[in-house]
Amino acid sequence: MSTEDIDERFSCLQKFVGAARQNLEDGPWDYLFGGAETETTQKRNRMAIDRYAFRPRVMRDVTGLDASTELLGRKLRLPVILAPIGSLQQLYSEGGAGVSQAAGEFGCVHMLSSVCDPGLEAVAKAAPDAARMFQLYVRGNAAWIDDHIRRAVDNGYMAFSFTIDLDHYSRRERDISRGFKSKSRSTQAVGEEFQAMFNWDDFKRIRDKWDIPLALKGIATAEDTAIAVEHGCDIVYVSNHGGRQLDHGRGGMDVLAECVAAADGKAKVVLDGGIMRGTDIVKAKILGADAVGIGRLQGFAYAAAGRPGVVRMLELLEIEVRTCLALLGVINYAGLEAAHLYREDSVVKMPHPISAFPLLDEGYN
Repeated sequence: MSTEDIDERFSCLQKFVGAARQNLEDGPWDYLFGGAETETTQKRNRMAIDRYAFRPRVMRDVTGLDASTELLGRKLRLPVILAPIGSLQQLYSEGGAGVSQAAGEFGCVHMLSSVCDPGLEAVAKAAPDAARMFQLYVRGNAAWIDDHIRRAVDNGYMAFSFTIDLDHYSRRERDISRGFKSKSRSTQAVGEEFQAMFNWDDFKRIRDKWDIPLALKGIATAEDTAIAVEHGCDIVYVSNHGGRQLDHGRGGMDVLAECVAAADGKAKVVLDGGIMRGTDIVKAKILGADAVGIGRLQGFAYAAAGRPGVVRMLELLEIEVRTCLALLGVINYAGLEAAHLYREDSVVKMPHPISAFPLLDEGYN
């Protein structure tokens, strides 16, 4: 499919959802779409975003719009990290390689999951110039961890991340009810006790030994943000695993401000959880995030049209971000202020993963 065909077929972000549903069997779709137990945390991710309204300023010169940013010394076209998804290969055959290539082509970051095919080295070979981070589920001892860090350093990954909100695998009832087990889940089940034991002393040992930016993904409180910064964490990744781990948690954007304050400029702060629109990215930036992580929307785009679909999704997000900045009366993120946001009631009474796309009915779930 040519670039023109992709642009025409996917004229707006909602188009990816229908195409992804058509391409995916029920099991992989539920794995991508669903959350844990009652899916309350997942719903709160969208609710937290929706409850912020904009206060635009007018009569400003908004020529020269710039939606780019810098993260860890890399210039990015958007402040976006394509978040780690463990079973990308079940969404599209190229797995992590295709998403890293898309990140490189567009100009953002891909964080590769350690339980994603075709693996650390193969993805680096497929996308050598892309801004790549590596995410690890701890499934071995100190030597096992060090081996993964060494391989990431040797293969040009710009940062190394530990997911820390998966000490116990959640009950994802969409998967359970269908008897679906993702390939990544089968891999994760081996050595889970090492993740359960992983603690701040382990992180200190790693920080003392390795000279690579380190991220902790799954932080959801100011208290843990402060501890992470004290231990030399470079990126505090605020996340509730897309509502797929602890149920009845807070929405990610409701947690963001306290984590930014606790980081106090000593670490970068990334937010994920329910990010679906360019306006969501701008809200996160106003509240102090250095970048956002995008998971489900990435999955929809990849399942819909592979690598070109992810590139097109990012292009549409960029259009929405630029439009939002201009209509707020600024030309870049530096012009954003706390006064650009106001807390309001959500207009969505029952949020869900695709409630950001009101032209779609809820039959997809």
